[in-house]
Amino acid sequence: MGKGNKSKTVNTLSFSRSVLENVLFASPQQPETITVKTSNQDSYRWKSVPKKRYRDFEQKIEAAPLCILVCTYLNYFVLILFGHLRDILGKFFKPDQYAHLKTSKGYAPLVSDFDSFYTRRLYMRIRDCWNRPITGVAGRQVHLLERFSSDNNKTFKLTGKITENLNFASYNYLGFAQNTGPCADAVEQTLRNYGMTSCSSRAEAGSVDLYETMENVVAKFVGKEAAMVVSMGFATNSTTIPALVSKGCLIISDELNHTSIIYGARLSEASVRTFKHNNVNSLRDVLKQAISQGQPRTHRPWKKILVIVEGLYSMEGTIVNLPDIVELKKEFKFYLYVDEAHSIGAMGENGGGVCNFYGIDPANVDILMGTFTKSFGSAGGYIAADQSIIDHLKLKNHAYVYAEPVSMPVAQQVITSMNIISGDDDSNEGTRRIKQLAKNSAYFSDQLRRLGFITYGDLSSPVILLLVYQPAKIPAFSRELLKRGIAVVLVGYPATPIISARARFCISASHTKQDLDYAIQAISEVGDLLMLKAGKKKHI
Repeated sequence: MGKGNKSKTVNTLSFSRSVLENVLFASPQQPETITVKTSNQDSYRWKSVPKKRYRDFEQKIEAAPLCILVCTYLNYFVLILFGHLRDILGKFFKPDQYAHLKTSKGYAPLVSDFDSFYTRRLYMRIRDCWNRPITGVAGRQVHLLERFSSDNNKTFKLTGKITENLNFASYNYLGFAQNTGPCADAVEQTLRNYGMTSCSSRAEAGSVDLYETMENVVAKFVGKEAAMVVSMGFATNSTTIPALVSKGCLIISDELNHTSIIYGARLSEASVRTFKHNNVNSLRDVLKQAISQGQPRTHRPWKKILVIVEGLYSMEGTIVNLPDIVELKKEFKFYLYVDEAHSIGAMGENGGGVCNFYGIDPANVDILMGTFTKSFGSAGGYIAADQSIIDHLKLKNHAYVYAEPVSMPVAQQVITSMNIISGDDDSNEGTRRIKQLAKNSAYFSDQLRRLGFITYGDLSSPVILLLVYQPAKIPAFSRELLKRGIAVVLVGYPATPIISARARFCISASHTKQDLDYAIQAISEVGDLLMLKAGKKKHI
């Protein structure tokens, strides 16, 4: 953290870190229940724990042993080699199966042979580990429709059997993916009063009072003057960024930003430069270079410089170093855009995202973006900013001007869940869920590290990444956990570096201690079976 924010951060320390200290630094005999203390006591507890210990762990990523990296590269080499051999033989003996990759009647193939090699020879072999059909609510548990393939995963058929599994694959951070309770009751009543949708874009005749209420609730929740809601989370970034910057502007983006940000940057026609992931020194260097040199060829000053980061990086589990970036913003006077798709609701004392987590005034961030699909159990996304910026976006953003608005049930789900989190319903349910999520995340992450797994992720992150590395272990890990009744997402190349395939565990407030203990036991068994415990066993 920046030196200028040191005392402020300690004094306004959010609940999340206070809970983490109770969980991680407590003695083994400490009861499971955590008592939350007052802000003064929280500050005292934080000062009693060496701050360097937290920051060192937060920034340090454990490296894999060299033998694992070598084996990973060898595995991919063998897979690619045999894949090409099969293609050579297949094109000679079964040319009909490769007809779609050849020019036909003067038309070029839609997919090139080289580009489709990975899908054809690597992904197809393990395709059963993704796109698994489910039924019912994807809450604490998820019901999977069992399927099988008789043609090497080209097509699947359902067996008619439904299996019940612990759900670690959904972004249901606060457990609002429910078909019962206050949210479901409010949604049902809204559906009776308003119907399903307004059948028109917001800029024409599709704006109703429910949407105005939703935007006011969102703006109040994140601490901004105004907000604008878009019906799709991906489109929130990809259509907003082109409305903010254009040719002659500069976008400086974290190298691990989400695809929606990358699409938006490309559509904007602005120049794009990247900096090393969550590295403020790298960002400073890029800013100095960009400001001193100006635009290419002409060297004129940039019209705007927009720095885009994420609050919580779901593929790494890291939290943005917002205090230092805000200090840098004061020095270089750029515009700051923070994508809080994964951090809003899941972080901070009141679920207010990374600004709430660090105790930073949201006024220091020009654009706050977030989605409703994670913490709020709904759909769509929002942009929150000053009123003048929102007025501009409502005229220029294509998703607002031309696309359909969110449906009425979706809007009501957002309103009700946000009111619960902020405590406007006169209950402590929101606070309870935030506490439970912080406790579950810290406990689960700590236990995996105790067992010797190499994991990524900040102490406060509800997304925990377990490294599996080798391509053969990607399907094996997924299938073995599914046998034990646990649903989890596996991610590999090209979504991650080729040597960093990983399992992504999404923790929820709806998970019980028994759920977590069962999952940890199952993961430990599979880890022993697949020899995944390559890290140093440690208690944080």
